[in-house]
Amino acid sequence: MATTTSTTGSTLLQPLSNAVQLPIDQVNFVVCQLFALLAAVWFRTYLHSSKTSSFIRHVVATLLGLYLSLFCFGWYALHFLVQSGISYSIMIIIGVENMHKYCFVFALGYLTVCQITRVYIFDYGQYSADFSGPMMIITQKITSLAYEIHDGMFRKEEELTPSQRGLAVRRMPSLLEYLSYNCNFMGILAGPLCSYKDYITFIEGRSYQVTQTEANGKEERQYERTEPSPNIAVMQKLLVCGLSLLFHLTVSKTLPVEYNIDDHFQATASLPTKVIYLYISIMAARPKYYFAWTLADAINNAAGFGFKGYDKNGKECWDLISNLRIQQIEFSTSFKMFLDNWNIQTALWLKRVCYERASFSPTIQTFILSAIWHGVYPGYYLTFLTGMVMTLAARTMRNNIRHNFIEPPEVKLFYDVITWITTQVAISYTVVPFVLLSIKPSILFFSSWYYCLHITGILVVVLLPGKKPTREKKIQQEEHFSQSKKLEEEDSPLEQNSYLETNNVRNQQQKITPRHSTLKQ
Repeated sequence: MATTTSTTGSTLLQPLSNAVQLPIDQVNFVVCQLFALLAAVWFRTYLHSSKTSSFIRHVVATLLGLYLSLFCFGWYALHFLVQSGISYSIMIIIGVENMHKYCFVFALGYLTVCQITRVYIFDYGQYSADFSGPMMIITQKITSLAYEIHDGMFRKEEELTPSQRGLAVRRMPSLLEYLSYNCNFMGILAGPLCSYKDYITFIEGRSYQVTQTEANGKEERQYERTEPSPNIAVMQKLLVCGLSLLFHLTVSKTLPVEYNIDDHFQATASLPTKVIYLYISIMAARPKYYFAWTLADAINNAAGFGFKGYDKNGKECWDLISNLRIQQIEFSTSFKMFLDNWNIQTALWLKRVCYERASFSPTIQTFILSAIWHGVYPGYYLTFLTGMVMTLAARTMRNNIRHNFIEPPEVKLFYDVITWITTQVAISYTVVPFVLLSIKPSILFFSSWYYCLHITGILVVVLLPGKKPTREKKIQQEEHFSQSKKLEEEDSPLEQNSYLETNNVRNQQQKITPRHSTLKQ
C-alpha cells in the first residue's frame, strides 16, 4: 500500500516514497543527508582551505544548505533566513551589552510560534521531518553565539568561567559568516550544534596549525601539521547508521510504545512483564535518533570538521561535535550519565545559556527551557517535569547511599547492576509521554503505574538529606580526578568541545592552538 502523506517540500522522490512505504518527508530527509555526505567529501577534497579562500567556503556551504532546506521544506525554509536575519539585526542594533537577552527571547519565541503553527494547523502528532526541526538547531546557534559575543566583547575576563573564556567571541561576525554558521549544508537538517569558534576555525583551515615551543621556552614557530583522514571515523559511523536504520525498520515497528497503554495488555500482563516491555519498547524507539544524529556527525567529519585531537594512545578523535555515545546510554547507571551521553550538544547548550547563568534553581530552569525548546506537545512537558523529579531524586539517592557501596569490588558490581536496572526503568517511565505526545494517553500510562515513580521520587527528595556526606564528597572528588576523561564523571565537557587535545604520543612538545588554550588531560 503506497504512502500518501503530504509534504511541504519537493515531491520529486514520491515514487521512492511509495516503493519503500515511508512518508515523503522522511525520504526527502534521508536522501538530502546522503547528498550532503557526498557534498562533504567533495567540499573537503576540492574546496579544502589550502586550495580556496574562506569566503568561497562560506558561500558554498551556505548555498548548499539553503538548497537542501528548500528541497525538504519548500518555502518554509525562508523561516531559517528570517529568524537568522532578524537575530543578526538585533545583535547589530542593540549592542553587545544586552543583545544576548533580546536574541534569546526573539529566537526562542519565533521558534515557539512556528512550532505552534505546525502542530495545531498542520498534522498533529506527525513524527516526520518538519521545518521546525532545523529551526531548533538554528535557535541553539543564535542564542549560543549571542552569549559568546556578550562574554567576549562586554564582560570582564575575570568574570568568565574557563569554559566561557574559551568559547568567547572577540569580534562581531560578518553577515556571511553568521549565515554560514547557521545554515551550512553539514548541519542545516539535523545539526549537531557546534561552537562558532570551532566552525570558523574549520572554515579558515586553522584546525591543524601547531605551535612548537623551543627548548629555551621563549621562541615559538607555527607550521601546518599533516591533516588526519576522517575516512575510518566516517565509515564506522555509517556502519552504526546502517545497523540503527535496520533495527528501526524491523524490530522497532514490532514493539510500539503505544502498546504500554493497551487495555488488554494492562489487564492481563503481570508487573514484571509490564516493566520488561516498557524497557524494551523505549529502547527500540532510540535507534532512529542514533541513525539521524550519527549520520549528521559523519557528514561533518567527511567535510573535515569534528577532529578534536589525539587520545593518550595516539588515536585520532573525531567526536568534537558528536551528539551521543550509544554504549554509555545503554549501560547508564545513573540519570546523569544517561543525560550526559544523550543529545550531548543540546545538553551543553542548556548548560551554557541557562544552567551556568541561572540566578536560582538552575536545574528547574534548565528543564523548563528544554521543554519549551523541544516544542508544544503536552507530552514534552510531562516528560521534562517528570525528569526534573527523577533527576533530583537520583542525585539525592546517590549522595546519600553510594559511598556505602564503593568497596569491595563485588559490592560495587552489585550496586552497578541495581542502579543500571533502576536507571533504565526510570528513564523509560519518564520518556513515555515524549513518545505519546498527548496528555490523555500519557496520563493513562502514569495512572496504570499508579504514579509510583513520581511518588517515590518526591519522597526521596523530601525525606533524605540534600547535602552530601563528607566521605561521599571526598570519594566523588577522587573519582572526578581519576576519571576526568569521562563525560559522565566530569564537569567540564565544554572545554573538550572547544579546545583541541594535546598530542602526547606523537610529539610531546606540540600543542594544537586554534583556540585560546589546550585542554590538559
